[in-house]
Amino acid sequence: MTDSTTARLLDAAAAGLEIFDLGRTLTVGMPQSPNHPAYWHALPRRHGDMVRSDGGSAANDMISMGTHVGTHIDALSHVSQDGKLHGDLDAEAAQVGGRFLEHGAHTIKPMVRRGVLLDVPGTLGVDRLEAGQEITVADLEATLAAQGTEIREGDVVLVRSGWGQHFDNGDGDLYRGLSTGVPGVSEAGAAFLAGHRIHATGADTIAYEQLKPGAGHGLLPAHRVLLVESGIYIIEAMDLEALAAAGVHEFLFVLSPLKFFGATGSPVRPLAVVGA
Repeated sequence: MTDSTTARLLDAAAAGLEIFDLGRTLTVGMPQSPNHPAYWHALPRRHGDMVRSDGGSAANDMISMGTHVGTHIDALSHVSQDGKLHGDLDAEAAQVGGRFLEHGAHTIKPMVRRGVLLDVPGTLGVDRLEAGQEITVADLEATLAAQGTEIREGDVVLVRSGWGQHFDNGDGDLYRGLSTGVPGVSEAGAAFLAGHRIHATGADTIAYEQLKPGAGHGLLPAHRVLLVESGIYIIEAMDLEALAAAGVHEFLFVLSPLKFFGATGSPVRPLAVVGA
């Protein structure tokens, strides 16, 4: 980075930036996939448990959770196909020792990239998609055309279904959609996005992709296409409502996973940054 580039970045910050927080607040009991350990927060030490001679006191926390709970990113070690991880790595050998030296969450570099929001309900003229509805290639192409947006190599592409509204209103069972289904990108849609050689893609749903009614999380073909075949990271359970309401379709995307050595994923707090 040159001095002039740094100066432009500093000038942009000084002129004012609007930041959209795309991460969910982590709370006990929030909706999540049943495949992962739930989030739990406790205060093992409370104010007053120990008071210093000057009257000061401190509290501290203990947190336990799965790495795929709340807004999170899937590392490339998360999914295998026919015994292989991305890059034809042997999945069984890669997990010896209980952690993934290759493709673990610690290998995901911080992202400061061009971000694109594809507001599919906005294009289709609805508030949110229906349970189990497929986001087709035609839907993605129509959204790109309607927004006047293009996908470039290395982008982070976020796909809004509107299903995150169920997370907001506390309807966890509907958000999970184990019986009703969840709208999302199909296998064909994932291949379409992968064909643009993007870096990562995210959605406002619990498992990124289309979950058909009654199917639960039994089949996840988009995960195979993106993680295993293409080496494209997946970000799930995002909050995309405010970004869509503001009509923002292109932005600076910022994300930094926690460097959990050998883990299959990490909680994240992604940001969309635009000029104020």
